[in-house]
Amino acid sequence: LSPDDVELLAKLEEQNRLLETDIKSRCSMNGSRRNSGSSLVSSSSASSNLSHLEEDTWILWGRIVNEWEEVRKKKEKQLKDLVRKGVPHHFRAIVWQLLCNAQNMPIKDQYSELLKMTSPCEKLIRRDIARTYPEHEFFKEKDSLGQEVLFNVMKAYSLVDREVGYCQGSAFIVGLLLMQMPEEEAFCVFVKLMQDYRLRELFKPSMAELGLCMYQFESMIQEQLPELHIHFQAQSFHTSMYASSWFLTIFLTSFPLPVATRIFDIFMCEGLEIVFRVGLAILQMNQAELIQLDMEGMLQHFQKVIPHQLDSGPDKVIQAAYQVKYNAKKMKKIDTLEKESASLADRLIQGQVTRAQEAEENYLVRRELTTVKQQSEEASAQLEQAKNTIRQLQQQQQQPRAKGPLRFSEESVLQLEQELVQARLKEAESQCALKEMQDKILDMEKRNSSLPDDTNVARLQEELIGVKLREAEAVTGLKELRQQVRDLEDHWQRHLARTASRWKDSPKKNALSELQDELMSVRLREAEAQAELRETRQRMLELETQNQIHSNQLRRAEQESRCFQECVQTLTTQNKDLQVQLQEIKRRQAEIECKSKEEVMAVRLREADNIAAMAELQQQISELEIQKEEGKVQGQLNHTDSSQYIRDLKDQIAELKQE
Repeated sequence: LSPDDVELLAKLEEQNRLLETDIKSRCSMNGSRRNSGSSLVSSSSASSNLSHLEEDTWILWGRIVNEWEEVRKKKEKQLKDLVRKGVPHHFRAIVWQLLCNAQNMPIKDQYSELLKMTSPCEKLIRRDIARTYPEHEFFKEKDSLGQEVLFNVMKAYSLVDREVGYCQGSAFIVGLLLMQMPEEEAFCVFVKLMQDYRLRELFKPSMAELGLCMYQFESMIQEQLPELHIHFQAQSFHTSMYASSWFLTIFLTSFPLPVATRIFDIFMCEGLEIVFRVGLAILQMNQAELIQLDMEGMLQHFQKVIPHQLDSGPDKVIQAAYQVKYNAKKMKKIDTLEKESASLADRLIQGQVTRAQEAEENYLVRRELTTVKQQSEEASAQLEQAKNTIRQLQQQQQQPRAKGPLRFSEESVLQLEQELVQARLKEAESQCALKEMQDKILDMEKRNSSLPDDTNVARLQEELIGVKLREAEAVTGLKELRQQVRDLEDHWQRHLARTASRWKDSPKKNALSELQDELMSVRLREAEAQAELRETRQRMLELETQNQIHSNQLRRAEQESRCFQECVQTLTTQNKDLQVQLQEIKRRQAEIECKSKEEVMAVRLREADNIAAMAELQQQISELEIQKEEGKVQGQLNHTDSSQYIRDLKDQIAELKQE
């Protein structure tokens, strides 16, 4: 901070001390009716100090808000210290938005449209609104403005995040935001809190994050308050019985509103860490009392005693909270281990589900194939039976009429025709199922054909042969080089033998020996140069081999890519052809159904015509018999002619019945 800011902070601390002394003096004045002149002077000076304090606070926070980006980047520690001392009430709306980066959010423009929609959580929200801050002026009246805007914000968020929807406890956080700012800004801040402050994970239906927080908090108790932890375990007093509301509502339902608001200031700046710290500080302050109580007594203590301990203000508990040891790395490690175990469990479950689905699909395919085969066999048997029946009927029709006229009812004929139609339909279904099985077999054959073929193997063999040839050349060169080195070593040994008696010879012989030494050195350098040349050539051969291998791999990859593209095109064409065939089959099926209906109608019409003809013929027979009787009476009927006519009519009736 600048020197001016440091001086201003010093003034604020001095004014705070004066204010505390003034509050104590005024409390003593309220206990007595007599006021002295000195007390009046003290009161007036305290009020002036209070006004100066408020003025300095406004100036400091106004400067911070105006220079927010610079303060947030360069003076983060000083900003945290100021937030821990409390954000002024009139600055809370803008400071909270700045702390969570909720200003100028795009979702703010959607708020009015969200209010026009219907949420499935509306009944739950309406039910819980009356229980949210029931004693606060802004929310206690039914259907008041406070309850209405609270309902609007909760409804809008339930539409934005349908997975979370609405969860009890979130209304208290929204209510606190609405006490500080309008509903659109409160909605944006709440969305940011849910997304960036782990609240969304806390309010999910599974509440897995809440369970993780309970485990982390319990591990802190076990580490820093072992006696209290043992007492909780002995009484079966689980952490969730008293601490779950601390995390879900950030102490808004457990502490007085001014204290919870101060803690919420720090939560906006530092996150859930303050909840762990304050929670453990509360347990430290009440450890002696809690150890002496049973489960019911501890519940009563958390609900009634602890809130009244904070009536004097939040400074004491906040100061104690920052004396608590909080290991962020350990918390992160616990969180990571929990997530890894959850991820591993999800993967195991997913693997088991996948295997079960595959097994079920295989079982269904096998059962379907068995059913299709059985249906095909049944259809074939029925078709063969129908053909045999038709063959028998044809044979019976071809038999001589001496055995008497065969009479088949129209019902039996229709039944046979229906059985024949059903047999043909089942045969068609069997053919379709068989076609599907054949398509699957073709698909498997295509997949097998996509595997590396013999040509690729041949190419690899050619490359291997080339590599082996180059390796043989390199080995040959290496052998030659080794032979040359051995020759040089032999020359060197002979040279050493000759130079052993150099010092005894004449100067001329010494000069000759020096020349021989130089010659030997030149030969050695020549051998070294040849060795380097061989190594260079060997390296060049290796690089050429690698280049050729890479070129072949690239060429094979391009060929595979082209093959895949051709396969895709072929499959697309086959898909189109299959769709056309399917449409054609549907059209043919519709035509067959129409023809079958027409045939049934024609059979019924023929049956009706036959019945009418039979009735008419029977009527004629009756009339003729009457005429015959009349002729006998009158003696005018030719007996032979009428009998012949009646026999003809009976033959016609028999033929119609056979048809």
